[in-house]
Amino acid sequence: MHGWPGSFLEFEKLIGPLTDPVAHGGDAADAFDVVIPSHPGFGFSTPLVGRDWKRSDIATVMLELMTRLGYDRFAVQGGDMGAGVAPEIGRLAPDRVIGVHANGSVGSFVGEVDEETAAALTPIEQDRMRRVGEFMQREFGYIAIQSTRPGLIGAMLADSPVAQFAWIHDKFQEWTHPAEVPAGEIVGEQFLFDNASLYWFTTTGGSAAYVGYAQDAGGGAAPSSSGVPTAVIVFAHDVGLRFAEEKANNIVRWTDVEERGGHFAALEEPGLLLDDVREFFRSLR
Repeated sequence: MHGWPGSFLEFEKLIGPLTDPVAHGGDAADAFDVVIPSHPGFGFSTPLVGRDWKRSDIATVMLELMTRLGYDRFAVQGGDMGAGVAPEIGRLAPDRVIGVHANGSVGSFVGEVDEETAAALTPIEQDRMRRVGEFMQREFGYIAIQSTRPGLIGAMLADSPVAQFAWIHDKFQEWTHPAEVPAGEIVGEQFLFDNASLYWFTTTGGSAAYVGYAQDAGGGAAPSSSGVPTAVIVFAHDVGLRFAEEKANNIVRWTDVEERGGHFAALEEPGLLLDDVREFFRSLR
């Protein structure tokens, strides 16, 4: 499952290796069926029906999708928003979800910690906390707008393909690694235009902003762990913290990639992501 400002197009490079590993130098035992949905409000998953689209609501839809496709048991993988929805599917149906794999984090975003926790942070965790602080100071504007004025953003983006492209290209430039390299050189110019066109032709800039950012996450007590085995791989750009993720998830595998990869793992480091997914699920088949 993808996130914002991405789409199902992010996973094109992984379809062949996942479904037919032998043809790509792999082992037939690692083959998967692959289902790559759009989140409600994104791309072709429109128009929206209803008013509430919290993570748990999206997870309910994804679970129903898998039921209608005939999958009694399955694994879930996601990044960004998809990584937040993935464990919710496990909480809804722990008897059906074999395992959860996420790149970046499994939904937590830690901005502050107490002094005792801060003193125990490793150097890589300290760097991630520092970068979270920088993000909150320099980049939070798009979240503030999309979470409070998704309809306004939707009207503006639907009026101009240049605005739609610029609005999401800015994030690909900031979140790919290294940031000083043009995003087109990292993820491919064709993808950037195809992905932006998907938003533009379906006029989903506003509904994607609404679902992705304007929803109440649920509040209250922290979610309980489903017990579903969960793996996380954190590439160089991302800021996942294991101690935070373990509070509500059964983390059994954690991989830090310190010098490679940005936020869009399936596009930037498909080989590393593929290897991590295969290795994690081998023990769960």
